Amino acid sequence: MVDRILVINGHPDARSERLCSALADAYVRGAHRAGHEVRRIDVGQLDFPLIRSQADFTQGAPPPVVAEAQASLKWANHLVFIFPLWIGGPPALLKGFLEQVFRYGVALSGSDSHVQGLLKGRSARMIVTMGMPAAVFRLVFGGYGLKSLTRGLLWISGVGPIRSTVLGGVEAVAPSRREGWLRKVEALGASAS
Repeated sequence: MVDRILVINGHPDARSERLCSALADAYVRGAHRAGHEVRRIDVGQLDFPLIRSQADFTQGAPPPVVAEAQASLKWANHLVFIFPLWIGGPPALLKGFLEQVFRYGVALSGSDSHVQGLLKGRSARMIVTMGMPAAVFRLVFGGYGLKSLTRGLLWISGVGPIRSTVLGGVEAVAPSRREGWLRKVEALGASAS
């Protein structure tokens, strides 16, 4: 089966030497090798306004770059989010992007008292990089910076299953370990998981 995969590099700095860019490249490479269709968004290269009111979120017209991202979201049956953990959560630019893209009518429908997810039938993979050890993030901090997206955004939008890969200690990693991560993520792309 050929999957339609949307890879979102959520690092605000989209330069190719960033680990998140390299991970996105590896995932896309593996997915292409396996014959999957892939679209990629590098959030750090986009220019869009922030949502500043409930009316903007529920009724405002999205800017063209956001409308294009929404079309890719609807097209995909597997979503991949790659981002660094900053101050315990995703970077502000990624959150602002997701607030724009996951609006009512695209990801959610219904009233404030009865929200329904519109993205049923899609799966997701979260790949998160961080300076702290991954075990500390999960055991001490409960993985909350990841849960805000998996439960507070994707799950409520109907996405499932949602899997995660957490890469810790990235600032002091040996080149051989970095290469191992890239091979692992390339394999995830090949299997569309």
